[in-house]
Amino acid sequence: MRRWRSDDPRRWQFDGEIAAFGTATGHRIVIGRWPVSPFGPISDVMVEDPHGSRLLIAPSEEVAAFIASTYSFDSVDVTPVEVIRRPGKLHVAAGPLRTDLTIGRRGWLGSLLRAVPRRVATAPAWAALIDPVIRAVLPGVRTRGSAGSGRREWYGAWDLHPLVSATASWHGTDLGAMADVCPPVRFGFGSTPRRPSIVCLITTVQLCRQPSRPSVPGMETYRGN
Repeated sequence: MRRWRSDDPRRWQFDGEIAAFGTATGHRIVIGRWPVSPFGPISDVMVEDPHGSRLLIAPSEEVAAFIASTYSFDSVDVTPVEVIRRPGKLHVAAGPLRTDLTIGRRGWLGSLLRAVPRRVATAPAWAALIDPVIRAVLPGVRTRGSAGSGRREWYGAWDLHPLVSATASWHGTDLGAMADVCPPVRFGFGSTPRRPSIVCLITTVQLCRQPSRPSVPGMETYRGN
């Protein structure tokens, strides 16, 4: 099991990728796959439905507590999250969600991100420096900001590919054709790119103190089968 190692116990880093897309029904889905993290290899799913209700699907109570205290949700489902990555493909089975994504060829923005050395591209200082540029190029997207529980967060992206197709179902009901992430999702201080995409990155979370299990007023938490 691979875990992220850091000299600063308050600075947690998650190395992986985020895929995001919308559907014809108005659902917006964000999938995180983290082969290296403080929790070992994990994956999580965030879903905002057409009415604006925000759901976190996480694989354990510990992971759910950390994510729910960093981002904002109306409910949490603790249940197995299966994310299978193959060349050009991503399969996800998590709670009521089933989805298969097809990943396209790298575009100009992905090529630009790849041109920056990865050690530089994933550093919080670089994420802070390029935040104004990213906000101008990708409206709604931010690479640094304030998170929940007094935390700070940086997204250090080093590659980006478009999603060219997606099939998705929710509780067995087809969600229709893939669509843009519109309106923007409201889990944190910024949204994902509007166009469906998958981004390779390191997410850095600066804690204000050692993490503890949060209490989130008004949030429904339930355990899946």
